[in-house]
Amino acid sequence: MKILLVDDHALFLEGIRIFLEVNDINVIGTAKSGEEALTKVEVLKPELILMDVQMAECDGIETTRMIKREYPEMKIVMLTASEDEDSLFAAMQAGAVGYLIKSMDPEQFLRQLFSLREGEVPLAPGLAKRLLGEFSRRRQVADELSDESEPELTRRQTEVLQLLTDGWTYKEIALRLDLKEVTVKYHVREILSKLHLSNRTQLIAHASRLRLNGKK
Repeated sequence: MKILLVDDHALFLEGIRIFLEVNDINVIGTAKSGEEALTKVEVLKPELILMDVQMAECDGIETTRMIKREYPEMKIVMLTASEDEDSLFAAMQAGAVGYLIKSMDPEQFLRQLFSLREGEVPLAPGLAKRLLGEFSRRRQVADELSDESEPELTRRQTEVLQLLTDGWTYKEIALRLDLKEVTVKYHVREILSKLHLSNRTQLIAHASRLRLNGKK
C-alpha cells in the first residue's frame, strides 16, 4: 500500500511517517499543504492518502474535494485530533473513505488502516454510529420520498445492510448470518447496484434515510 501523508504539522508528519514505515507500510511522500498534496498526487500516484482535517489556508476537507474531482478513485482517509460531527459529515460528503483519530491506540489504528484491503471503512470506534446519527439529523426531510420510490431489497439484503450500518465487518456479518464472507460481499454489491451507490460510506448515509435500523 503506497501512502501519501498530508499534514501541516512537521513533527506529527515525521512521527506518523516513521511509525508507518516501521510497520512495513510504504510511505511514498509527504505534503504540508493542500496545494503541495495536489502536486504530489499527480507525481507519485499514491494508493491511499492520509489527510489531516485542519490545515491552514486549504483545509483537508477542501483538499479532499479537489483531489476527488481530479482522481475520483483515489482513497482518502481523514486524520484529526477531534471527533467533531460536522467535520466527520463534511469529510464523508467530500469523498473520504474513512475517518481516524490521532489519539487512537497504535495497534487499533493499524487494524483500521489495513481493513481497507478487505473493503471495510476505516472509522475510529464509535464514529460509525455518530455518522449515522448525523446523517439522520440532517435528513429529517427525507420522508418526502415514499417507500414506493425506493428499490426493494430482499430480506437477506436488508439484514446485511442493517448489520453493515451497525459497524459489523464482512467477516462478522458472515458468522452472524451463517454465510460465507464472499456471499456477504456479493449482497453488498447487489445493494450498491440497486441503490445506485458506490461505497459502504454512502450505504451508511442511505440507510439512515430509509430508516432500516427501525425496521423488523
